[in-house]
Amino acid sequence: MKVRLKWVEAVSFLAQSESGHAVLMDGPPEGGGRNLGPRPMEMLLMGMTGCSTYDVIHILKKGRADVRDCVVEVDADRADVDPKVFTRIHLHFIVTGRALKPEQVERAIRLSAEKYCSASIMLGKMAEITHDFEIVEAD
Repeated sequence: MKVRLKWVEAVSFLAQSESGHAVLMDGPPEGGGRNLGPRPMEMLLMGMTGCSTYDVIHILKKGRADVRDCVVEVDADRADVDPKVFTRIHLHFIVTGRALKPEQVERAIRLSAEKYCSASIMLGKMAEITHDFEIVEAD
């Protein structure tokens, strides 16, 4: 896997993925940025959440669950001193579907966390990662 990152100005960076996509990252005004994009640590958290959610949806669909939507709300804490690593990450999954079984959703989240999501398993080496979920019945 390859990434190319170019410094744009001040604390703005354009990151380009091997798959041909680009993301602008920037810092807050108090750090010299113009708030034009997410911070690098926000990108790390978003990437981990995307990885985990991808797994959960894939596992549910593979199990023939009628999943219609999935939203994940993440709350994370970082250390107060440098390096300001993540110390706690909590993912709250809101899974919408028809006749979804709690044990199916719980299993999908557990499999992602323990076996499939490389990003969360890697971050879990330094941060406490927890999960919970709610199921919303689709109309």
